[in-house]
This record gives sequence, structure tokens and C-alpha cells, in this order.
Amino acid sequence: MPLLADYVAVDLEQSVSFGEGPPVGIGATGKRLPAFRRAGLASIHQGVPESPWVRGEPVNVPPASPFASVLRAGKSRLEPVLDTASGTWVDTVPALGHRVREHGMHSMMIVPIRARRALLGVALFVRTTDPAPFHEADLLLAEELVGRAAQALDNARQYARKHTAALTLQRNLLPRRLRGGTAVEVASRYLPADVDHCVGGDWFDVFPLSGARVALVVGDVVGHGLHAAATMGRLRTAVHTLADMELPPAELLAHLDDTVQRLGEEDCDVPDQIPAVTGATCLYAVYDPATRRCTMASAGHPPPAIIDPQGRVTFPDLPTGAPLGIGVPDPFESVELELAEGSILALYTDGLIETRDHDIEEGMRRLGTALGQPGRSLEELCDTATRTLPNKGPCDDDVTLLLVRTRSLSPSRVASWTLPGEQSAVRSARNLAARQLTEWGLEGLQDAMKLIISELVTNAISHSAGQVELRLIRHQVLTCEVSDADTCAPRTRRARTTDENGRGLFLVTNLSRRWGSRSIPGGKVVWAEHDLPTHPAPDRRLSEANPPTLRSVLHRDVRHTSDTLCAADAP
Repeated sequence: MPLLADYVAVDLEQSVSFGEGPPVGIGATGKRLPAFRRAGLASIHQGVPESPWVRGEPVNVPPASPFASVLRAGKSRLEPVLDTASGTWVDTVPALGHRVREHGMHSMMIVPIRARRALLGVALFVRTTDPAPFHEADLLLAEELVGRAAQALDNARQYARKHTAALTLQRNLLPRRLRGGTAVEVASRYLPADVDHCVGGDWFDVFPLSGARVALVVGDVVGHGLHAAATMGRLRTAVHTLADMELPPAELLAHLDDTVQRLGEEDCDVPDQIPAVTGATCLYAVYDPATRRCTMASAGHPPPAIIDPQGRVTFPDLPTGAPLGIGVPDPFESVELELAEGSILALYTDGLIETRDHDIEEGMRRLGTALGQPGRSLEELCDTATRTLPNKGPCDDDVTLLLVRTRSLSPSRVASWTLPGEQSAVRSARNLAARQLTEWGLEGLQDAMKLIISELVTNAISHSAGQVELRLIRHQVLTCEVSDADTCAPRTRRARTTDENGRGLFLVTNLSRRWGSRSIPGGKVVWAEHDLPTHPAPDRRLSEANPPTLRSVLHRDVRHTSDTLCAADAP
């Protein structure tokens, strides 16, 4: 412009502008022409009066026009002398015919915008004031210009598609909502080093466990970008699965280490090739608000920062452990700490404390200074900590910060009893639990909880020796826990018609929200959760006058329940 043409328009297939796809293949338009939008306009006249459509508007392509033949064939079209007589294709779109005649359009070139056998759009070149018609040399020049523009346009389209995919991946891999429950208050920050794609290899999560406990995890995969993000997503899923198995932190990291090594072996192209090291670090912690104790283990990850309510900052002496996936046989070690209510636990990745010009110790001191400000909200502390990064430009590594402020359960929300290991303890457990539920105003849950407690206590007495611990916890749900000295985890089984036993845990499954077990030093805990009522408890006199059908099965013989099966018990 204006040496080549007096008026130029560029129309793009409508999915191209947003990086959506796949685009239309050349010559694959079929009966329906693809939809186009006007993307670019230029004219020797101010305001581009020649165009019937403004930038961004849909363009109507007449089926019998030269435009349609270009789209179907994928080849350029030269019209040295444009036929504008009445009744020609220009009149199929009244606004187009009017503009063609009004501005004296007499010569035209239509060049398809192609890249990698895909039709991205068309470019229109028109002469109005210049009386000379277009020639073949003009068409060659136009095709050269459009070809170079097509490469740039295709690059932009590919970038837009990758960027959209990366953002979608990030939204699905990182937690959308952190659930601290009654145990902790949570805030977080995530700053990826790959500012183009906004994804990286860091991950963090907070999710509830049984007994009002909460799991805290932060990890870092070597590298950043889409590959690191995909690996991070696999590890995050593995952590969720292992956490659901109620594994202690050190044991969970051991299983996660095996998973990382297996993933590295699967990624090898050659079966006999030694797998490349897929480095990853992880810190996993479990906090129990009933005891205010936090158990944590590390796999090559920096230790957390602990800030007490007065603002004093400490970094616990946590065994670092080997990074995940490198094949070091050393076992992981756990550390248990008691935290004051209102303490802040800061989990982070090394991108927050380590840079090219500053060592880790200096970064940890800088982080401790930023977080040691009592009375400030977690969101304010997150902003303060991330603002202390020395680099003003793009980060060299992904930065992740997870802050949790601990809470404790009031003693009025927890009730526990020690029961003798004999059959009479089952009735005592039911009565004790019923009185506690009445104090909590949960009379409506008595019948279901009595049956659940009967089954769990009976199993504990039948398959272990010594005393049995019963604990009720009222938090977001009602949790019943039964502890015994047996280490064998219970499992449900399908009882046959003639079996006298084997239906207890089936009833627990149907009466509870969920149930499970976890190992503890010297035995195990079997737990079951029940949703709290959303409406006031019914009048107790109505309950006595209309007892539910479950009441009839509460007084069955304790010998009818035997669900915990160990290898030694198998016939």
C-alpha cells in the first residue's frame, strides 16, 4: 500500500484468531464455505470506505463469487478486469455491489493464506484510483507477501493454542480451592518461571484426612514448562491416592519415590536404556488439630518455616532425605512437632529462597524476616514474602508459597474412652456414645452411630488383645474412631446366605459417609464419618414414641460380627 493496491482486506477463518482448531484444510470446504471475519483493512482513502464490513465483523462469501472458487481450490485468483455489470456475483450481496460501483473497483487479486496445508484466510487486493490493471507480476508479489504473513500468522496461531492448552493444564493441575477445614487457615502464591505458558513443575495442596486432620504437601519437579507441569500433575495425583490410604509421611514418600522411578523407566524410548533421572523434591506433613501435633517428612526439600503466635521464626531440624526418583535406598524419616494454636507453617519451594546471586541461607533469613510479623493476615504475609524476591525481572525458577495457620479443636468437641477388651464393652460403648451425642444435640444420629460403634468395637475386641480406645470428634462431620492393638487392616467381604458373620462392615459402609483405617504405633485406628444434620435435632419424645427399624438390630449377639480377616485367620 499504495504502490501495489489502493484497497486491501484480510479475512481470517474465524477459529484462527483465537488459536482454536483445527483450521480448515485446503480444498476441504465441502458444500458449506467456512466462516470468515474481517481481520485487516487498509485503503488510500481515510476510513476505508470501500469495505462493507468493519474489522471483526463476519464476512458474507457469495457461493458463486471468485472468493468461493479460491477457497475450494486453494489457489490464487487474478481478475485483471473486474466484471461489475448488473446481475453478476457482486449483486448477490447488495452492500458489496454498491461499494464496488461507487468506488470504481476495476481490478482484483484474491490470494489464499495457507500454512502447512491449512487454509487460514484470504487476502484481497483491489485497484480503484490506479487505472492500470493487475498483472501476473503483481500476483507473484502479492503471493510472496501473503506467504510470509501466513508463516507469522501460523506461528501466532500455534502459540495461542499452546498458551490456551497450558492455561487449561494449569487450572486442572493446581488446586482450585484449598480446603483447610477446621484444622487450618490457608493462603498460597504461585509464580511460574515460564511466564509465556504460566505453568511449571511446582505443586502444592491441602486436603482433609480422617479425624479432622489435614494433609499439607508442596513439591518441585526439575525444570519448568509443559513437561514439568505434566509430571507434576502425575505426582500430585499419586500423593492424593497414597494419602487416601492413610499412610504416614515417611511411608508415603517411599511409595512416591517408587512411583517417580517407575515413571522415569516408562519414559525411556529404548527398553534397555538406563532411564534419565527425573528429579523431584517433596515435603509432606499431617496436622492433627485435636492434639496440635504435626508429623512431616522431606524428600530433598527445604524445611518449613514455623512462626509462633509471637512472631518468632524457626526452621525445624528435619532430615532432608534424598530427592525422589534418583534411586538412593536410604529410608525417609519423619519428625513430629507440637504447634501452639495460631502458629503459621510456611511450606515453599527453593525458587523463593535461592537465586543465582544469593544462597539458600540468606534466602531463608529473608523469608523469616518477611513472615515474622504477628497480627498480619496470611494473604498479607504471602504478598510480603513474594515481594522480597531479589530479582526484579523474570524468575529463574518457579516460586511457590503455602501458608497455613493452625487451629485446635476445643476439648468440648472431642470425647474419648478406654474400654476393656471384653464383650460387655460393646454395650458400654453404645451407651457412652449415646450420652455424648445427646450433650452435643445430635440425638438424631444416635441410632446410626450406635450400630456403627457396635460393629467397630466388636471387631476390635474379637481380633485384638488388650484395651480398646473409642473417640468421637465433632468437626465438619461426626467422626467415630476405634483403636486397638491389632495391625491387620479390616476389609469388607461378601457374605454368603448361610454365613453367620461377615456383614458388619457392609452395614458400616451403608450407614456412614465413608470409613477406613490407618496404622498407628502399636496398632491401628478404624474410623467412620457421618454427616452432621443440617436441621435442628427432633424432639426426643418423638424418637422414643416412633423408634426406627434400626433399633431392633442393636441388641444382636456380638458374636454375629467378624469382619477383620488376617492371613492367620484364613481357613
